Amino acid sequence: MSLNTYMLNEAQEAPAVINELLAQDVEAYEKFGALLRVQIASGTAQSVLTIARGSSDHAAHFMAYLIMARMGRLVTSLPMSLVTLYQSKIQCQGLVSMAFSQSGQSPDLIAPMRYFTDGGATTASFVNDPSSPLARASQWVFPLHAGAEKSVAATKSFIAQLVAGARLVAAWQEDATLKHALGNLPGALTRACFADWSVGVEMLKDCDRLFVIGRGTGLAIAMEAALKFKETCAIQAEAFSGAEVKHGPMALIGAGYPLLIFAPRGPAQAGLLALAAEMRGRGAMVLLAAPIGTADANLPIIETTSADLDPISTIQSFYPMVEALSRARGYDPDRPQHLSKVTKTN
Repeated sequence: MSLNTYMLNEAQEAPAVINELLAQDVEAYEKFGALLRVQIASGTAQSVLTIARGSSDHAAHFMAYLIMARMGRLVTSLPMSLVTLYQSKIQCQGLVSMAFSQSGQSPDLIAPMRYFTDGGATTASFVNDPSSPLARASQWVFPLHAGAEKSVAATKSFIAQLVAGARLVAAWQEDATLKHALGNLPGALTRACFADWSVGVEMLKDCDRLFVIGRGTGLAIAMEAALKFKETCAIQAEAFSGAEVKHGPMALIGAGYPLLIFAPRGPAQAGLLALAAEMRGRGAMVLLAAPIGTADANLPIIETTSADLDPISTIQSFYPMVEALSRARGYDPDRPQHLSKVTKTN
């Protein structure tokens, strides 16, 4: 098998994709941010929800955490079956609904967005195909500009979704500092592409189970990493908050149990570093992703110019590692068994 898989090539294209994404749709982001400010101030927007599945749901989770942490607005993730199966008559007035998707083809995203748009909600889609049915069901469309993605495992499109969510938050808040940090992000991502995470391949190549742990803004990338371990490496990986892991899952962790702990900068970092030390004390096999210079870190995180964006550089470094791990375990990361690029659920 060629070393240049689609997955690796596409992950390494992410910095250029983000540079293009940030250059496009500037006015649209500013107008949508201004609309949200007016709607919130006037009370015409009272609830915010996200609609997504799989990797896209992890990106939505990241944006939601930024909104809640920075602006104090609660954000709900919609169980789509409420609309598609249970036919629930969800109130649309005062609702802002934002969908995340790569293909924009799944019926269980399209139906709720059409329902909310028709019902008078403010709706927006962050999607790689701006002509997709999901885009057509939405009032606002924000293309990801990721280009064709041939590998079943999403990489550059997921990173584009993370950046699009952060970009919306910056426009909504009128936060010049975050906007500036986003502008610097392609350079940080380029460095992150080539950070040495090879120790992860060596430590995990014979594993069959794994906990992936994050917290705060880092929980979304822990969820994404766990999904990638499952789909490309056939490892039974579970993602947990650094706090939640102590409520039951901790009972499984003993000598040799593998853990990947994401500890980027931010309020959650101290607790995650303490957890890593505690688990090492139990004899667990700990991979710790943390900024260069952090004690006992064996996976270097490339810092961005905003701690809120460090999870994006972290997942940028993770993707080449998990792609190499997949090959080391004898799998084709571009073609996970039983999976296809576009998943259509109802």
